[in-house]
Amino acid sequence: MESAAGIIFLIIILAISITCHEFMHAYVSFMLGDDTAQLHGRLSLNPLAHIDPFGTVLLPILLFMAGLPVFGAAKPVPFNPSRLRYGEWGSAMVAASGPLTNLVLAAFISLWLRLLSVSGITQDFFELFIMVNIGFFVFNMIPFPPLDGSRVLYAIAPDGLRRIMMQIESFGLFGIMIFIFVLFPFISPVMGSIMNGLLNVLVPGYRV
Repeated sequence: MESAAGIIFLIIILAISITCHEFMHAYVSFMLGDDTAQLHGRLSLNPLAHIDPFGTVLLPILLFMAGLPVFGAAKPVPFNPSRLRYGEWGSAMVAASGPLTNLVLAAFISLWLRLLSVSGITQDFFELFIMVNIGFFVFNMIPFPPLDGSRVLYAIAPDGLRRIMMQIESFGLFGIMIFIFVLFPFISPVMGSIMNGLLNVLVPGYRV
C-alpha cells in the first residue's frame, strides 16, 4: 500500500475503531449503573471526545510507518467501580467491552471482505481495518495496568498482585512508557504470533 494512502486509511480506521472502543466502555459502564462517563461527555460517538494525541494518533502512525503491528489507546474512560453492579466483575465487563468491540469489528469487516470479493484499494482498506482492530484487541487485553486486560485480571487476582497492579497504575502515562519501551520488546513476538493467528482465521494468508 502506498504510504500516503495508508496513513489516510489509518487515520479513518483509527477514528472509527477508537471511538467504538471507548464508546462501549462508557455504554457498558452506564448500563451497569455508573453515569460517570456520561457526565464527562464520553458516552459519545464523536471521535474528538476520545482522542489522545500520542496514543491514538502518533503512536499508531509511527508503528505503521515502521512496518510493525499497529496498536494504540485513547483517553481512559472514567468510571466509578463502586457504583457498578457485580463488583470487580462489573469492572472487568467494562474493561473487556472495548477490546471485544475491536474484535467484533474485525470479524464483521472480515465477513464483508469475503462476501464482496473486493480487490485493489478497497481490499487494502478492509485488510488494514482488520489488522488494526486485531492489534487493538490484543494490545489492550495485555494484563498490564492501565490497559484493559489488567481490569479483567483484577477480578481474579489475589490481593498481593492487586496491590502491585495498583502501584503500577498510579504511574499513569509514565507506566505506559515503561511498558512500551522496556517491556514491550520482550513480548512483541508473542503479540505478533497471536495477531497473525487471528488474522489467518479472519483473512487467510494475510500476515503482519
